[in-house]
Amino acid sequence: MEVKDAIKKAKKNNQIAFNYLLDTFWNEVYGFQLKRTENENDAEDITIQTFSKAFDKIDTYKESYKFSTWLITISKNIHIDLLRKRKTSVTDQTIDDDEERVYDIIDESPTPEDKIIREQNLANLLRDIKKLKPAYQEVINLRYFQELSYKEISDQLEEPMSNIKVKLLRAKKLLSEIIQKE
Repeated sequence: MEVKDAIKKAKKNNQIAFNYLLDTFWNEVYGFQLKRTENENDAEDITIQTFSKAFDKIDTYKESYKFSTWLITISKNIHIDLLRKRKTSVTDQTIDDDEERVYDIIDESPTPEDKIIREQNLANLLRDIKKLKPAYQEVINLRYFQELSYKEISDQLEEPMSNIKVKLLRAKKLLSEIIQKE
């Protein structure tokens, strides 16, 4: 399969084409993010978000651009958004006449109300996860509740890592649809 063929098939929701594109461009996007973030977990998370967003928006891709360039642009924007979110959690202010700089770290610990809401949200999330097929439940459980890496999940389920990545992308998309319906 060639990239152009895969893109056309992916626009028609062909899962094999999505898998091919993921396998073909994963290392390029991941390598790009690894250089930017210098953190394997962040690079991996941003790369997954990149493919998830790209697959959701595949209809907007224009063939006048290289597909890899389009992916890298999406990836770069996701990284910039992540950095903006992180910057807002720590602010610096100048205090006294001595212009002594201090860093005021915002207290983000949850209030009792937040804890109750989080528990209710978790219960709702677990209920929604149970609506997924068992294979999707398992991969979400291993990744987000047991916090295993893709390699560890791949080894445990005895499946190629690319299948795990696609399965997780699909599981997250289906879960999102379930949550939005309610």
